[in-house]
Amino acid sequence: MPANASPDLRDVSRAPGVEPDVALYDFRRPTKLSREHIRTLQIAFETFSRRMTTLLTSGLRQVCSMTVADIAQVSYEEYVTSLDATTLMVPIAMPPLQGTGVWQFSLPMALASIDYMLGGPGGTQPDRTLTEIETTLLMGLLEQMVGSLRYSFEPIVAVTPSLGAIEYNPQFLQAGSATDAMIVTSFDMVVGSETCQATLCLPLAPLLPLLVAQRPRRPGEEDDVPDATSVRQRVKERLGDVPMSVSVEFAPLSLSPARILSLAEGDIVRLDHRVGVPLSLQAAGTVFAHAIAGKSGSKLAALVVDSPLDPHHPHQENA
Repeated sequence: MPANASPDLRDVSRAPGVEPDVALYDFRRPTKLSREHIRTLQIAFETFSRRMTTLLTSGLRQVCSMTVADIAQVSYEEYVTSLDATTLMVPIAMPPLQGTGVWQFSLPMALASIDYMLGGPGGTQPDRTLTEIETTLLMGLLEQMVGSLRYSFEPIVAVTPSLGAIEYNPQFLQAGSATDAMIVTSFDMVVGSETCQATLCLPLAPLLPLLVAQRPRRPGEEDDVPDATSVRQRVKERLGDVPMSVSVEFAPLSLSPARILSLAEGDIVRLDHRVGVPLSLQAAGTVFAHAIAGKSGSKLAALVVDSPLDPHHPHQENA
């Protein structure tokens, strides 16, 4: 090449149809995510996608799947402009993390999910916004979707995700300023016969210090074994939020099939439960406490007692 000739970087010899192995780099916005950060996020989002696959398959009763397609750092303006003019977006708050995230997927995917929830066949869906009834139905599914982030992000930070109102125009959802750095994760989403690319957009600033704190494990380094106290505390915190059905029951009564079939309106069935004997509090068929019947204002109530009386005591009367 002559000394005075300027190289043309665009004239790169390559086979037809083969893209050059060159990545764009913006010096005004240097990349802040290292490979370790990307790997940490990938593990979290793969956990999220697996839980989503299970949630959608069981909830919609269709063959569903979700896989991580890409994790990228872009500005919020670049993210918004990459979306369709009309799509389904819902803002996400994830305290204690600051800022607002966005969960997005196509409107035909939303309509197909609603169709499957109602027992429909799915099929081709119109590209339109949701009605009020459809919005109410979908919000229940969206809350379960976003709730999966709590478990997925647990290795990084304990978050409590919550949803905002559904928006259909990307320009109207201001989850950040135009230049804010965001982590955008793309998912290949399949629900029955419907496919689309869903995205999860999260602000980078509150996540970056947490990712830096995730020290990569060196080869041969053993995992840290949590002590028994912390394990019990974490189990207690998780189980403490699990809803359970609790019943207050009298002692069971045995009746013959003939007696049961002969029952008519107005008949009185005499109980074997004795006066003064506490009722049993049961959960999943297990008696965990005893209580006596009473009232709290205008409502029926049960007062938990320390030690139940012997149901076989000879001096107690039948109820």
